[in-house]
Amino acid sequence: MNLALLFGEDFVSADRATLTGRRLAHMTSVLKVSEGDLVPVGLVNGDIGTARVLQLTDTRATLQVELAEPPPSPLPLTLVLAMPRPKMFRRVLQTCATLGVKDIWLINSYKVEKSFWQTPWLSDDHLRENLVLGLEQARDTVMPRVQIRKLFKPFVEDELPALLENTRALVAHPGTESPCPVHISEPATLCIGPEGGFIPYEVDKLVEAGCEAVHLGNRILKVETAVPVLVSRLFDACR
Repeated sequence: MNLALLFGEDFVSADRATLTGRRLAHMTSVLKVSEGDLVPVGLVNGDIGTARVLQLTDTRATLQVELAEPPPSPLPLTLVLAMPRPKMFRRVLQTCATLGVKDIWLINSYKVEKSFWQTPWLSDDHLRENLVLGLEQARDTVMPRVQIRKLFKPFVEDELPALLENTRALVAHPGTESPCPVHISEPATLCIGPEGGFIPYEVDKLVEAGCEAVHLGNRILKVETAVPVLVSRLFDACR
């Protein structure tokens, strides 16, 4: 945790906040803070800054908060991601938040098992938990938006074309002719399939909607690897 992310409910006055639970445990056991120390903090969807520890007990930390800097700039990227396996979904979500991806669409695909959609990690509380972990790692405060679409064809035909407008539209798929572009300077929409990739029908539908099919070479990557590789390839130093 490189920054403690604060929510409105943490504040007891304009510049005083209290921390409990996981964030308190990290401050005491990992950061080894004491009363009087300064710790990095940020307000969700707001500025970042520092907080002085005014009081510290086994159950609560009282902080005096001063926020003065804007968060890092978000990536100009819309990520359309076939629902990953639940065991890797948490890591992928945290990675997206850490890299600065703010617009995430989880979609269905032929190779996405129905059971994936039953994972508790898709609940609002768990989504927020993992996005917060990613933001804290990156010293960011702007919460990504996650939208879920469980029907592939209606999404691609009815919603995706509008998302692609005024963006570089790409679908990453092994075996295609064009390599993924590098260090682009325009907004992008990137579609990434499940383990094993999209099936040909799905690739054709994405191309029909306006996407360009691109590849990362001959190696087949896991989704949790492909996401950071593609994002860092598209945007110089991930901004």
